[in-house]
Amino acid sequence: MSEVKCYWKESPIMILMMVIILAAISYAALDSLIRMENMWATREEYGYAYIIPIITGYFIWQNKIQLQQTEYRLSWVGGLLLIFGCFLILLGVLSATHSITQYGYIFSILSTALLFMGWPAFKIILGPLLLLFLVVPLPNFIFNNLSSDLQLISSQIGVAVIRAFGISVYLEGNVIDLGKFQLQVVEACSGLRYLFPLISLSIIAAFLYQAALWKRAVVVLSSIPITVLMNSFRIGMIGVLVEYGGIEQAEGFLHDFEGWFVFMACVGLLLIEMWLLVSFGKNKQKLSEVFAVELPEALPADTVYQERKVTWKYAVPVVFVVIMSGYIGTLNERAEIIPERTDFAEFPVQIDGWTGWRDKIEQKYLDELKLDDYIIADYVKGGGDAINLYMAYYESQRSGAAAHSPKSCIPGGGWRIKSHSTVNIEGLGIATNRLLIRKGDYGQLVYYWFDQRGRNITNEYMVKWYLFWDSLTLGRTDGALIRLTTVLQPGDDVAEADRRLIEFAQLIQPDISSYIPE
Repeated sequence: MSEVKCYWKESPIMILMMVIILAAISYAALDSLIRMENMWATREEYGYAYIIPIITGYFIWQNKIQLQQTEYRLSWVGGLLLIFGCFLILLGVLSATHSITQYGYIFSILSTALLFMGWPAFKIILGPLLLLFLVVPLPNFIFNNLSSDLQLISSQIGVAVIRAFGISVYLEGNVIDLGKFQLQVVEACSGLRYLFPLISLSIIAAFLYQAALWKRAVVVLSSIPITVLMNSFRIGMIGVLVEYGGIEQAEGFLHDFEGWFVFMACVGLLLIEMWLLVSFGKNKQKLSEVFAVELPEALPADTVYQERKVTWKYAVPVVFVVIMSGYIGTLNERAEIIPERTDFAEFPVQIDGWTGWRDKIEQKYLDELKLDDYIIADYVKGGGDAINLYMAYYESQRSGAAAHSPKSCIPGGGWRIKSHSTVNIEGLGIATNRLLIRKGDYGQLVYYWFDQRGRNITNEYMVKWYLFWDSLTLGRTDGALIRLTTVLQPGDDVAEADRRLIEFAQLIQPDISSYIPE
């Protein structure tokens, strides 16, 4: 008589407990999850994210026989990690940082799996579960800085391609000047819409790629230079086509087709690279042999299943998560204290010899900034010295609307941050960030700080921490960003520009508390 193997299966109670935890953390992180899905739907860089959970599910299903042969054990380490994941969700909600909430949500899913399965079973599906982190959009400050850097790199390499065809071209920041036409390498041309999907694809390919670890690492890491170089080549070829065929070569169907062709070319290069890696060396293989795309074997008809045991200990983390998630979910409903203040419309345009002219921000930028009140004005003293003042106030920073760091916004348009330091403003007892930025021969000196409920903060991460703390203890998340900018003409003395900004900051600081509550 043949030996009959015993396989494990989940009990209805265990499945119910896992569903309850998933539903609870989903409720707690709901606003951030909605925002994440909206990013998938509206940003081409993240459109690939819809298929990641499907791929994860497929890889887990591939290992179902091995899972059924492995006994589950309650992991208290998983329980502690789940508590930490819930705390990340709480921190993200109170600090109005969706990225923290989203990463906390994925982390909680992995922790739940470890809690119920134990390490021997969990390690079988750890790889597929880690793929879920690919669905989380990058924090804005990282995305913006990366986009700006890639725009400049792509512009420089693209111009080199154009010059290789004997065409005279001038590059200023992200603007490619062909003489008759000018092409601006905007954020959409940075290459991120190719880079993120290709990195994700390379990670999935490396997961299936049955080759040495260093070869898998090469496949993943090489996706970055492949994307940058191919995108730069696309920009260069657009410049060549525009030079000989007119500006319509950079618009419409042809522009979109070029983007599609570049992505497919990147995928092709990745496949060629994997083929080369397995075709040479001691253990030569065919590309078709190194991909482990296999279906799980069918179980024999006489398979005997044993239901996994569930004890009262499993209920402890379930109850905790439900209570914690219920508390987090009510935070958005909790009344928030909105202090009284004077509108920026009353901010003086005459300040001790300085005369100001107010300006307006376009609606499309206001929609992105989501501020409640602002002032942007150019102040001039004696017809010479000039300073741009920008103050943005937020009544609540709990729902995702929060002061944007100038470090993330400044690099647009070809500006480069040459130096960043922190300086103290004499007589005021406050510190400010000092940025020196340049584009060609021209420059700007920028001072900025965050005025947050009586605190003057220079560090963006400390802003988030105090948002969390003050929301929890004071019921307030209001705050503002203050930015002063002065232009540096070629040959201007930077020390004189520092003196100018410090003087102006000293003049406005005493009256700011009327407009930005302490």
